[in-house]
Amino acid sequence: MDLLLLASPASSTLWKVLYEVKYLIELKQMQSLTGASPQNTKHTKSKKGGPGTYYPFVFNDVIEKDAERGACVEDVKLAMKGHVKNGYKFNPFSALSEDKHDYNSDPSLNDRVHVLVCIISANTAQFLTGDFVKKLREVRLAARNMGIPEIAILTKIDEACPEVDKEIQNVYKSKYLKKKIEELSAVLGFPPSCIFPVKNYHSEIETNDDTNTLILSALRRIIKSGEEFVNHL
Repeated sequence: MDLLLLASPASSTLWKVLYEVKYLIELKQMQSLTGASPQNTKHTKSKKGGPGTYYPFVFNDVIEKDAERGACVEDVKLAMKGHVKNGYKFNPFSALSEDKHDYNSDPSLNDRVHVLVCIISANTAQFLTGDFVKKLREVRLAARNMGIPEIAILTKIDEACPEVDKEIQNVYKSKYLKKKIEELSAVLGFPPSCIFPVKNYHSEIETNDDTNTLILSALRRIIKSGEEFVNHL
């Protein structure tokens, strides 16, 4: 099972991306994400390759730009180590203590976080607050010390870049997006090669292969990174 720790300054952006992943790869037995609380853990699975084989995922959203939502950094560190039980409601003001029922004193590999994913909207990236950046940097440093891979997803690229809005295939030709990725890398610390641009679906009634390719490319990197992390333990 791949446990993904998700960080996003806006929960609506996060759950929209997850819904699109669910839609594209025909996730089964998944609870609807519409209106879901960002503090809830979501289980899902996607096809792995062979008949009847799947990649199971647990998505856990823990960081938001609003200081009164999300989780405190110490809880995030505990979650990455597997010490937070499924269903725990993160408290932005106080960390989970060892004497609490939701504290997992003997975490298994499945309880630990396998990939740290940060989801940022391209048209609001310049408005990231200092508190969010500081919080994410501390979480990233802790993840790096644990050997946990880090990936960032840059969403709504069509809204931020008219060139991409006109033709999605221009995504890797756009100087604007290249600069945006470099700026995001400088601020948050993710290597440019670990930042994946993605276009969100809005009012489309049919899917688009080029749009799907961007979303699934990010998902493939997440899967590969999670597998490599587990295999090297």
